[in-house]
Amino acid sequence: MQLDRLMGASVVLAVVVSLAAVLPIARAEIKTTPIVSDSRSVILFEEFGFRRGGHASVSATGISWRVPEGSQLQAVDTTLMGFFLISNSLFYEINNESDYAEATGGAFCPLTSKYVQRLFLFKEVAPDGTGRGSLTIDSDDQYTVLFSSCQEGVEVTMDVRTEMYNLRRSGTREYLPVGLLPLPWIFAAAAAVHFAFLGTWVVVCVKHRRTAERIHAVMGALLLFKALKLACAAEDQWFVERTGTPHGWDVAFYVFGFFKGILLFTVIVLIGTGWSFLKPYLQEREKNVLMIVIPLQVIENIASAVIGETGPAGRDWLAWNQIFLLVDVICCCAVFFPIIWSIRNLREASKTDGKAARNLQKLTLFKQFYLVVVCYLYFTRIAASAIAAVLSYKYQWAVNVSIEMTSLAFYVFVFYNFQPVEKNPYLYVGDDEEEAAGGQLEMESTFEI
Repeated sequence: MQLDRLMGASVVLAVVVSLAAVLPIARAEIKTTPIVSDSRSVILFEEFGFRRGGHASVSATGISWRVPEGSQLQAVDTTLMGFFLISNSLFYEINNESDYAEATGGAFCPLTSKYVQRLFLFKEVAPDGTGRGSLTIDSDDQYTVLFSSCQEGVEVTMDVRTEMYNLRRSGTREYLPVGLLPLPWIFAAAAAVHFAFLGTWVVVCVKHRRTAERIHAVMGALLLFKALKLACAAEDQWFVERTGTPHGWDVAFYVFGFFKGILLFTVIVLIGTGWSFLKPYLQEREKNVLMIVIPLQVIENIASAVIGETGPAGRDWLAWNQIFLLVDVICCCAVFFPIIWSIRNLREASKTDGKAARNLQKLTLFKQFYLVVVCYLYFTRIAASAIAAVLSYKYQWAVNVSIEMTSLAFYVFVFYNFQPVEKNPYLYVGDDEEEAAGGQLEMESTFEI
């Protein structure tokens, strides 16, 4: 049984590390994480990109452990429980050791590996239930702090404080990992661009207020909350870089992100239905889409906050990630239905109402909108995660840049094509275009959905 437990610890370690590579992790903060009656064999706490001379420390208070009733374990070996630091480039060596131990019938525990750097073992815990350990990094790389228990069924309780930082030449601490150092400036620049965008949008709406519709006000609100979210992200990362804690800016970030997320999908759905542009009302099925998307966005933002604040050490962290991904996929699929319905309705209308040119322009714009939404959601949800998984830890900031540039390009396309101007394809088509458009609509068969 003990052998199975030791082998299981190595398998769990490999799984945890694999998930950490593709799922978002709360990073680069001084964090205190409560662990209560937890029997997991491996608990991942933090990942951090270090420079040589960086510092990692872990301290725990209220450390206690117990063997649950019915366990076959007779005594707890405290040398097989503790914290360690490992370079991510050496995880394959751990796996090799585990595979060799399994092939030879031996036992393997990560804490006994020569490739890990032990912070402290439970045999070193003081009588008052406290333990601490620290290490100075001797080579550049991304490192992971983990707790391992190679004891069958032992339940551990403790409050764990992790602190990781690099040192500037001036000797001051730098709590953001190497790959995320540019983030404060990236988010600040993106916020400035979106505030300027918002100002331009307000000017356009005021200038063309006679053709401005309610949807344009909703689009302006989306820009506002997007800009506020980015501004809070910049402040959050700025404070984390210097102090290790966000000083409350993370709360504002989640609040503004909550409204931005709801408004983004609401705008996509409303534009897809043609609300305000084509008709002043929503059909029942379109209302149902909104009634599905908005509550799901609430759940998604709650999941995002839990993931960001608890980190991978939380027992339910993986479950919240699964909820986040599932809800996000459902929302992304749901917003396509109104666009598809509108495209089909325009096709049908083009055969009966005699307004060929107007219907052709509307249909073309809807097809472009559909494709742009698909590309935007695909890149920000799938492609960006794939890039982050293969990108060097030193350049993780490039993922944020690509996401913000993609988002800005999406916003520019949507706001430009659906702005309140006299000759918006939704609202105006000259009579001289009717005859040419009629022939083109007859050949319209290349974009079937």
